[in-house]
Amino acid sequence: MSTSPSVVWLRDDLRLADNPALTAAAERGAPVAVLYLLDEASPGVRPLGGASKWWLNESLRALDAPVILRRGAAAEELPKLVAELGAGAVFWNRRYGGAERAVDAALKTSLRERGLEVQSFQANLMHEPWTVTSGSGTPFEVFTPFWRACLDLGEPRHPLPVPSCDFLEAPSVDLELAQDWPNDFAEHWTPGEKGAHERLEQFDSSDYQDTRDEPAQDATSHLSPHLRFGEISPFQVWHSATSAAFRREVGWREFNWNILYHFPTLATDNFRPEFDAFPWSKPDAEVLKAWQQGRTGIPLVDAGMRELWRTGYMHNRVRMIVASFLIKNLLVDWRVGEAWFWDTLVDADQANNPANWQWVAGSGADAAPYFRVFNPLLQAEKFDKHGEYRRRWVPELGTDEYPEPIVDLKSSRAEALEAYEHMRRSR
Repeated sequence: MSTSPSVVWLRDDLRLADNPALTAAAERGAPVAVLYLLDEASPGVRPLGGASKWWLNESLRALDAPVILRRGAAAEELPKLVAELGAGAVFWNRRYGGAERAVDAALKTSLRERGLEVQSFQANLMHEPWTVTSGSGTPFEVFTPFWRACLDLGEPRHPLPVPSCDFLEAPSVDLELAQDWPNDFAEHWTPGEKGAHERLEQFDSSDYQDTRDEPAQDATSHLSPHLRFGEISPFQVWHSATSAAFRREVGWREFNWNILYHFPTLATDNFRPEFDAFPWSKPDAEVLKAWQQGRTGIPLVDAGMRELWRTGYMHNRVRMIVASFLIKNLLVDWRVGEAWFWDTLVDADQANNPANWQWVAGSGADAAPYFRVFNPLLQAEKFDKHGEYRRRWVPELGTDEYPEPIVDLKSSRAEALEAYEHMRRSR
């Protein structure tokens, strides 16, 4: 048994159960120092959006362990803490973004050269990206064969229990990362590991296939922000799910992270390079603001954008519709919408957010064809038949206070298809 402390460096894994890094530290037998390092300084690391910072702050407060809080570049702050504590080992769970992998690899090398034990673990994906490849050894670009390959690898491991640890004391945690817009986040969410498991226990996935596309129904799990911050693991979700359709959605998360691993610039570059020739329009400031604030005159779009602003969340079907409206009816570059969602979603992560925007744009992996344009009026008739969702978020609907549409859906669709043909001719 070692007496020099172990450091467990938490990142997107803010949980005690099913945390392999924490389990390894506990098995070492020494006191455990739990570190959360807010790193917005390392090259290439994307700073969190405002909504994510709110969630992070609340999640750290809720963690049932003392947490040492630091800010700054990991290459500087982690070795500094190791020296302060006289630590003999550092454990973490793996990350899959390009910049984060570079940071972790350099730290693993430098700390080992100083004589420390350093280990990293698989914790936040059921399948490591390099283990799921096509027969030729290349990454998958289409979901269905990817998911089939995942299933062929066998049942994911069972979750680990909460280990028994001797935690080092730490000052109370408060990042004070308040976002600068009025919201009702606290009324809708309970960040933290306990809140995540309460969500999981309340969710009945048996009707998921039939009701998941109806935004007025409470038919989806709302686990996405808990998964994003690792308050619950995909292994825990997988072994609790009874619906194949819901498990498949967990598979989409795996697929998006697999894409990001092999294409680290997913948030900035078109996955399909032919879209570099797409003639995006320069967004008009007032038009963009109308979309952001839910004042487009298109009821389902406005309902979704207002739900996002107030709650930090939007139903997945509506996300596709508001994204399609921005990209295809307004011809605004998908990166503009991705950046807005990055700042306002509590579940925005490096893989799912840009991958889903590129999917709608047609520029991503396994993407919807560009010529598929969601008609928000028809979508409303199909998935919000009684208008419950729209009335909930747009109470002035049907009055003189509600604005006229900022764009004609039919003519703007035609312009989008013309732009798509222009791109094809430019190849």
